[in-house]
Amino acid sequence: MHSDLLHALARKDVLQLGAYNAGLSDEAVRKTWQVDTISRLASNENPLGASPRVQQALQQSNPRSAIYPDAASSELRDALAVATGVAADCIAIGNGSEELLKLLCLAFINSGDRVVTLLPSFGLHQLYPQLMGAQVDLVAVDEQMEYDLPAWEQALSRPAKMVIISNPSNPVGCMLGQAGFQRLIDAAPADALLVIDEAYFEYCARLADYPDSLSVLRQQSRPWIVLRTFSKAYGLAGLRVGYGLASDPALVDLLNRVRTPFNINRAAQAAARVALDDQQHVRDSVAYVVAQRDWLAAELQLLVLQIAPSQANFLFFRIAGDGAELARKLLAFGIIVKPWLEPGYRDWIRVSIGSAADNQRFIAALRQVL
Repeated sequence: MHSDLLHALARKDVLQLGAYNAGLSDEAVRKTWQVDTISRLASNENPLGASPRVQQALQQSNPRSAIYPDAASSELRDALAVATGVAADCIAIGNGSEELLKLLCLAFINSGDRVVTLLPSFGLHQLYPQLMGAQVDLVAVDEQMEYDLPAWEQALSRPAKMVIISNPSNPVGCMLGQAGFQRLIDAAPADALLVIDEAYFEYCARLADYPDSLSVLRQQSRPWIVLRTFSKAYGLAGLRVGYGLASDPALVDLLNRVRTPFNINRAAQAAARVALDDQQHVRDSVAYVVAQRDWLAAELQLLVLQIAPSQANFLFFRIAGDGAELARKLLAFGIIVKPWLEPGYRDWIRVSIGSAADNQRFIAALRQVL
């Protein structure tokens, strides 16, 4: 009875939303499947963890846990300004870059607005605009699981409030090179807000053809923001820190109007500040993942129907069957992967690049299951 009343009171846009597939916890898998060893290969976490300096920073922040954190994350924004060349007042800090996606939708999207993004996509690229009543148009990858540039140009030929481009993409891992990125920016409506999601930036920054998005976007007269995160290459997924590099202080001001005032806790600010300074750990993490990704891709080639090209810290592969069922069977081995649930991609699975031991356990279990 209460549920009927709640549904009557709720916003229709909320009732129509699907649930985000956040994956399973270690504890849930241990309890259900009675396994001791867990290989977490569903959430794209850093197998090397955070910089050793982070633990010290967290210990030093503990005595001040009774005091509210800096609402503006000033020290972190100043450090990011030095690291990126973007003025501090053009930098927004979020509880993960996913919060910044939500804030962008709260600040800019009205019911009926059109948003263009990729298919398959990171779920929140769809869910947050839909929360605000937007029409989300998805542009599918081509048969090679790469950006379909002509299809994007056609989709961008019509008005849109927001264009979300992930580079490299999640869950596919495909990357727009310099020419392709420029084509999409040139094709986008002149009055659209451009949102470039670079959550996996560090894994591509070393590549010669990876576009310098900030240089390209600075030539634009329209508003834009580039989203990055400390969750992946920096190994701070559990602390939730992301940041946005914006075209204008006014854009950051609008995001600040719709965020909670203390969205980044004191420990997370301290950890991110220290992690940013340890770029050697970031380079080591990226090199380790790239080597393991190459090994894992070679092993998967022998077992699955197709592997998407990936420049991120995961692989997206297709099997002859239902991905969710295969993922369920792998749980009996303590292997957590992420089956893709979007229509048209239910025979695809995303596997994160883990430690060498975890990757080997995954391949051994996959051979048995298949």
